[in-house]
Amino acid sequence: MSKSLYQKIYEKHIVSKLPSGQDQLFIGLHLLHEVTSPQAFAMLREDGLTVKYPQRSFATVDHIIPTTTDERSRPLKDSVAEEMFSRLEQNCKDFGIRFFGPATDEQGVIHIVGPEEGITQPGMTIACGDSHTATHGAFGSIAFGIGSSQVADVLATQTIAMSPLKVRRIIFKGKLPKGVFPKDAALAYINKLGVNGGVGYAYEFAGETVRDMDMEGRMTLCNLAIEGGARVGYCNPDETTFEFLKGLPFAPKNADWDKAVAYWKSVASDPDAAFDDEIVIDCTELKPFVTWGITPEQSVMVSQNIPLGTGEAYDYMDFKGGNPIAGTPIDIAFVGSCTNGRLGDLKAAAAVVKGHKVSPKVRFWVVPGSQKIKKEAEVLGLDKIFTEAGAEWREAGCSLCLAMNPDKLQGRQISASSSNRNFKGRQGSPTGRTLLMSPAMVAAAALAGKVVDITSL
Repeated sequence: MSKSLYQKIYEKHIVSKLPSGQDQLFIGLHLLHEVTSPQAFAMLREDGLTVKYPQRSFATVDHIIPTTTDERSRPLKDSVAEEMFSRLEQNCKDFGIRFFGPATDEQGVIHIVGPEEGITQPGMTIACGDSHTATHGAFGSIAFGIGSSQVADVLATQTIAMSPLKVRRIIFKGKLPKGVFPKDAALAYINKLGVNGGVGYAYEFAGETVRDMDMEGRMTLCNLAIEGGARVGYCNPDETTFEFLKGLPFAPKNADWDKAVAYWKSVASDPDAAFDDEIVIDCTELKPFVTWGITPEQSVMVSQNIPLGTGEAYDYMDFKGGNPIAGTPIDIAFVGSCTNGRLGDLKAAAAVVKGHKVSPKVRFWVVPGSQKIKKEAEVLGLDKIFTEAGAEWREAGCSLCLAMNPDKLQGRQISASSSNRNFKGRQGSPTGRTLLMSPAMVAAAALAGKVVDITSL
């Protein structure tokens, strides 16, 4: 019987059927960070439990760590952040878990560290106490976020209770026009299906557009699956996937590599696999997207006007329906996050910025997704391009994406952000406003001091 990748991997990882009717699903890889893991480790200690397979768990610090050099010295100035950092360090030491801390030069956002270390691989089930875990599905895995009590379950048993999802295939047709990026394709499917459209579904991203994407673009596409309500988003593994992984620290070596690739190829969706739903998006018709409201669904192409209407989003953003989104002034520009903090994202932003100056009205923060990416970017001279333009080149971390660190909006500031959520208060100020867009669009807005159409430059 022909099956989708989701069905194949899910079925391979079923341990048993639980009395609740759910499946006990084995988790091949468990990723940890400092925010959702302390409670889970405390549960283990209270019950006198150990970590079942410590070699299958990996941790880093990302949400709370400052992104300016002077603020990263220990102990951190924020006592709560320092406690979370210290607990993660100690828990990893006590339970034998690999910790990618700043001292290792491998620290970064968890959904960037996993892939760049070669820990994330096709055919896996992957869990993490973070909503954007779907990012890892770009490699042909089933990856999803879990809560703190489930983090404890995985630590103690390496399993979780789950029920299978339905699968919707989203086919992207055609080549992305110049100036249109995977971030725009992601915002396009959320705009089309809505923030609740994926509830109960895994999304399979397919079509020639996806096949042409590099792994960074696929990770962006999958990263935003949760913003469309889907628990899982994935792409089928192919030669692009294998080439990315080859030679990475945790990737299989020598004869094991050939065995791994054979398995990875086997988990791809069968050509005649049946799906519960299917939609098509014509990418040739896309222009850069910009969110105007308080959910990622509330977006328009930069050439369009804000939809006519009234309600909470209009009141909070202080935007009027019928007005163009282009020309909206900004105060802060942010390139970074697990969505768009990779080397390709920094290159795209630098290509726009090079030889120009950031608007004097704007603060422009560029935050690499990991220490490794930061070093790679500096070898290429990207840091100089940004700083000569007037941008701030920062250390690796989540930064302004969710503002659980010193990077925050102030008052009613408007942010042009390459991150993933534009919820009320998301970027640190309870009244701050966020416009989501691609890194290139963020860079263009930083120069102009307002939203502009990158395709017209």
